[in-house]
Amino acid sequence: MHYAPEGQTLPAQGWKIHASAGLDDAERVISTVWDYCVSRKIPFKFLRSRTVVAMLNSKAADRGSSGKLVTIYPKDDVQLKETLEELDGLLTGTPGPYILSDLRYGQGPLYVRYGGFVPRKVLGDDGRLVLAIENDKGDLVPDRRGPGFAVPAWIELPAFLEPHLAARNAVTTQGLPYEIESVLAFSNGGGVYLATDRSDGRQVVLKEARPHAGLDTARRDAVARLRHEKAILEKLQGLDAVPRLKDSFSLGDHEFIVMEFVDGNPLQRQIVQRFPLDDRDLAGYTAWAVETAERVERAVATIHERGVVFGDLHPNNILITRERRVVLIDYEVSSLAADDATATLANPAYAAPRGWRGLDVDRYALASMRLNLFAPQTTIMLPLDRGKVFHLAELILEQFPVPAEFVRQAVRTMAGPPPLSPARLRTAIRSSETLDRTDRLFPGDPAQFQPGGGTSLAYGAAGVLLAMGEATDEQLDWLRRHTDPEVGGFYDGLHGVAYVLDELGHHQAARELAGRCEQVGHLGLDLFGGLAGIGLARMRLGLDAGGIVELAADRLGGPDDVPGISGGDHPRAGLMYGSSGVALLFLHAYERSRDPRLLELAGTAIRQDLRRCVRTDDGSLQVNQGWRTLPYLDEGSIGIALVIARYLRHDSDEEFERALADTMLVTRGRYFVQPGLFTGRAGMIAALRALQGPGDDLDRLVSGLAWHALPFMGGLAFPGNQLLRLSMDLATGTAGILLALSGASLPFLDPSGGVTGSSPCPAK
Repeated sequence: MHYAPEGQTLPAQGWKIHASAGLDDAERVISTVWDYCVSRKIPFKFLRSRTVVAMLNSKAADRGSSGKLVTIYPKDDVQLKETLEELDGLLTGTPGPYILSDLRYGQGPLYVRYGGFVPRKVLGDDGRLVLAIENDKGDLVPDRRGPGFAVPAWIELPAFLEPHLAARNAVTTQGLPYEIESVLAFSNGGGVYLATDRSDGRQVVLKEARPHAGLDTARRDAVARLRHEKAILEKLQGLDAVPRLKDSFSLGDHEFIVMEFVDGNPLQRQIVQRFPLDDRDLAGYTAWAVETAERVERAVATIHERGVVFGDLHPNNILITRERRVVLIDYEVSSLAADDATATLANPAYAAPRGWRGLDVDRYALASMRLNLFAPQTTIMLPLDRGKVFHLAELILEQFPVPAEFVRQAVRTMAGPPPLSPARLRTAIRSSETLDRTDRLFPGDPAQFQPGGGTSLAYGAAGVLLAMGEATDEQLDWLRRHTDPEVGGFYDGLHGVAYVLDELGHHQAARELAGRCEQVGHLGLDLFGGLAGIGLARMRLGLDAGGIVELAADRLGGPDDVPGISGGDHPRAGLMYGSSGVALLFLHAYERSRDPRLLELAGTAIRQDLRRCVRTDDGSLQVNQGWRTLPYLDEGSIGIALVIARYLRHDSDEEFERALADTMLVTRGRYFVQPGLFTGRAGMIAALRALQGPGDDLDRLVSGLAWHALPFMGGLAFPGNQLLRLSMDLATGTAGILLALSGASLPFLDPSGGVTGSSPCPAK
């Protein structure tokens, strides 16, 4: 944005002032310059947004332009000196990128350079038009704006700037223990230099970082990345695939690390030198390419074993020596595998799609490298059409005698959905939020449009926030404002919302909400929306649940009874709608009071559900619904198993032990029609994790979630009931799968068997 007083004519060229600043200080610097220049009618221009500032200070930006936030055009040397002195007093101490093309004024953010004020152009050395200034003969010559300060030969440096030039020239590399021989690479973040260690004469590599410059997508500057790279290298020392870290030091404001010099050729150069441009030696190149890919993959594996993600894998960052040693260089965007982070900088041909994280970022790059060895740089097109990967594989197999599995494995990696992780599910859930709606906060099953459903634990916002384990103030406010006091159940209403508020640390608000529900005696006994769920929630909140426990005891009946839960020849059984949920209520009451009558009631309720089960052909115990058998969490046998396991912590029972063992067989299934928590694979994962813990069976169940995973808004989401729509809710969708993947337990089913709540449950 350019500003100048009306009617004023700028000189064609002269000494200009640049003000530099980082992102955090840019607005303040612009405001200060605005107030100063407008009041004095001095023309100026500035970058107009944080996005533009970040772009022009990024790692790939022009080094000669980096840092130039504001440009001021004094009319003469007198105004130049006055402006520098006065603005320096206003801006002193402001950090910003060093402007390489300019002379720094003092130690502040102001710089000066002689150049054009108005755009004039002349043919440059390469025959293209470039910006120009007029020399002492009146001829237009290129206005050179390189990454170094220089004064045109016919211009004299103003005397007041001479001390600043002397200060600039005083910073040299003469006192370093390293003698720089040549430049290996430059970027806006700094340079990479080949040098000699004066102490032993060995060659080393110096890597430089400029403060506040070379920003990446996470807005980290080159210094932050260099310090990070140093920490990563320290973690990886001793690996053959990693250059040895020898030293670090500062020079001026710039920081350096010193690494061993690896005398190798980048893989990219070797591809160019070896690639067959006709049909000769296709077999030889193919053998070299396959062997090289395998060597690189083994090198990356050693880094992964140390818990590090390389993060920017491409052929220019892979060195191969004459001895065939593979060395990976440039760790500034590497990360710890435990952080499950996305990449902040990457070569476009090897960059994983949005949503890929952690070690999978490297796995994608390795797969891309396999294809690029035979079709150099073509994967750079994939963001335009991800389906192109299949066509590339066909062309490679037609042209080269490469093993088909070598190519197909790469395609499976690159064309598949982003690998599973809780972080990806969280991304999808956050992206689906609709705070502006009053009927629901997150998309879910159509049941969320029933009374109370939009906020409920099963289908609404409460369940999603429980799985996320956190909530913003806006989300909590939405939840409180839209909870229906007329629906009091646990999974379908108010008590489930109160439970989640308590889980998130809002204990008083949870108790107050539960206190709004008074009439519950007319409800059934079940956990989902009846007395069992309400009683358990009230215990958790430290409220009196004794009356509810006694009411459930009066209604339960004997082992062969159907306690008013549902009718028909095959009444509903299981955790959510059957007697097992009631048994869970009695178990928690027993754990708080140690009244043996309550444990006996829990056993009776479990037997009511087991009476509704049948052993199937594979020997597994499942709930018999007449026309089908069910293993699932809500109405199936695995939900019953969770309650049996809790009972067996207090008392032995051969029937229950046999039922538990037979029910566990259902977790060995290889295919589940739906992925969800209540009626799908995620429920099996949650139950198996609670009952058995880590193991091959659990790993197989988790990997099977890939059958239903779908990319959504940079993350992964899952379809809900009947697979007809994406769902974020707990019962049918992504939140339930997140809860299962993250290892969190279902409400009142924590494997530790800890006592919930803090006040006693009266027993009569």
